[in-house]
Amino acid sequence: MSTTVTSRRRWIVCATLPLVLIMGFGCKAYSGAGRDWVNNWGPASVAYEWLLMLLLFAVVPGRKFIRRIAVTVFVATCVIEFLQLYQPAWLQAVRATWLGRMILGTTFNWWDFPAYLVGCVSGVLLLHAICRLAGETHEPAS
Repeated sequence: MSTTVTSRRRWIVCATLPLVLIMGFGCKAYSGAGRDWVNNWGPASVAYEWLLMLLLFAVVPGRKFIRRIAVTVFVATCVIEFLQLYQPAWLQAVRATWLGRMILGTTFNWWDFPAYLVGCVSGVLLLHAICRLAGETHEPAS
C-alpha cells in the first residue's frame, strides 16, 4: 500500500469523524418517538462503535486490520459494558462527569450487546468503503 493511499485513508477518516460525532451526539439529544431506543441502543451505540473503529483505523489504516479492529472494539465495549456493574466510588466519580458518562456509560443493559455487534459489523463496511474511496484496489481484504 502506498503512502499516498494511507494518507488519503487518514484524511477520509478525519473528515468522517466529525460526522460520526454529530450523529452520536444527535442521537443522545433526540427527544422524539422511540427516544429511549435512539438514545441508548440504536444509532447512538452504532455511532459509538464507529467512532472507536475510526480512531483505531487512523492509527493502523491497513485494510488487513479491519476485522481485528472490529473485534477489538467489540470486545472493549463489551468489557466497558460489564464494568458498569462495578460501582467503586472512584469510578462513580468518573461516570458523574459528562465525558465519563459518554465513554463509560452509567447503566448495564444486555440490549447494548446486539447494538455493539451491529455497530461493529456496519463499521467493517464503513472502513472498507473508506479504503475504496482512498483508491485502494490491490491490497488483500481482511
